[in-house]
Amino acid sequence: MLRFLPVVLLLTSPLAVAEAIVIGSKNFTENYILAEASAQLLESHGYEVRRRFGLNGTKIVFEALQNRALDFYPEYTGTITEVILERPGLTQLTEIRTALAQDDLILLSPLGFNNSYAIAVSETFAKTHQLRNISDLTRVGHVRVGLPHEFLSRNDGWPGLKQRYAIDLVATGIEHSLSYEAIASGKIDVTAVYSTDGEILRSRLVLLHDDLSYFPQYRAAFLARQDIAPPVRDILESLSGRIDDTRMQQLNLQVLDPAVSFADVASEFLLEEGLISSAQDVPGFMPRLWRNTQRHLKLTGIALLLAIVTGVGIAAAVHRSRRTANAFLYFTGLLQTVPSIALLALLIPWFGIGQTPAIIALFLYSLLPIARGTITAMLAIPPGYRHVAAAMAMSRQQEMRYVLMPLAMPHVIAGIRTAAVISIGTATLAAFIGAGGLGDPIVTGLALNDSSMILQGALPAAGLAILTELAFTGLESWLVVPHMRGRHARR
Repeated sequence: MLRFLPVVLLLTSPLAVAEAIVIGSKNFTENYILAEASAQLLESHGYEVRRRFGLNGTKIVFEALQNRALDFYPEYTGTITEVILERPGLTQLTEIRTALAQDDLILLSPLGFNNSYAIAVSETFAKTHQLRNISDLTRVGHVRVGLPHEFLSRNDGWPGLKQRYAIDLVATGIEHSLSYEAIASGKIDVTAVYSTDGEILRSRLVLLHDDLSYFPQYRAAFLARQDIAPPVRDILESLSGRIDDTRMQQLNLQVLDPAVSFADVASEFLLEEGLISSAQDVPGFMPRLWRNTQRHLKLTGIALLLAIVTGVGIAAAVHRSRRTANAFLYFTGLLQTVPSIALLALLIPWFGIGQTPAIIALFLYSLLPIARGTITAMLAIPPGYRHVAAAMAMSRQQEMRYVLMPLAMPHVIAGIRTAAVISIGTATLAAFIGAGGLGDPIVTGLALNDSSMILQGALPAAGLAILTELAFTGLESWLVVPHMRGRHARR
């Protein structure tokens, strides 16, 4: 039954469209804008572009580039030296490029601005405690620190900052975009931001001076594979040096307006620079919703189908052996303990980004409820039914088809229904590895701290879950004999 898996995965693999240029971005505002600007610029020159935006963190997007699932994405020199290469001593572009060349990668010319990390506090907190420098935090008593998750563990993040400044504070993790709302509402006092964030202006935050020069330079540039086509490289180089710190902060601020999209900001910038002659047509709400819903149904549908064939098939084959059945359930249960975003990240080195690892992850998560429902139902069937089948000289296949499976069907359908609903919800996380679906507006909304955009993905996903429940109610009435349905059994 598993022999069809490679075929399905091949058909859904991003490698099937190798002629397109695949562009990635991380899941914060600025990276979206830079990636979208490069996409529109290439499209204006006639190239086909596939967007893999909102990838969750440096490790994921860099692994995607290494595994040829991406052609390029916007990166920063400080992140390259501190996180990717783990060689903080590199400061010159020539040194960085030489080190990257060993992995067949190239860093294009800087775009013109330095988006360093910065430590931010509210104006009120800064005035109350007379804060100007990061070192001033050492003389403040109780400080609530909330930091982006990646910053908490990076070499150039919180661990090194605490050591350099001898700060004895405990920090908790928080999504980068949500930290602004948290600091504005007084739930945290200190956070880490990107120095060109537009939200800094809107939230009127104070950036503490890095008086011990802890943070390195984070000059933005496109990180690409060395085999990127020379014409594509030349087009990307035309963006070099065009964006200074102030301009980038203004672009980031523009996109915080709910009525303005990343594509709008990118188009306006390219038009002002004379790099394109007309703005790109941006799909409306309904076309985006329909596209995302189709992708979401594709991810969950393929994964669920594979899980049904595999889960029911293996469960039916091993249920007679308690030891083997328990081992299978233990394995599927163990898969459930792996956090979904961690499983998606672990699959990237083997399957890249996009639909393929998302389908595999959803398939693995769907196995437990299907297998448990099937095995439990098979074991609960009274032995008398098996004796009757034996007396009628039924083969194992006939016994399964005409006796055991009809009796087990209510539990089998219940397991499949549970797996389907879980898959619909879990599939929203697939947007973090570029698989698309209804998670796309959720991830984008998180980057912008835009609740209305988050609801554009959350509400349709909830609607799909409800429709799925109704569909399985109808399926149950078709596949399960009337006297075995719950409502008839109670009469």
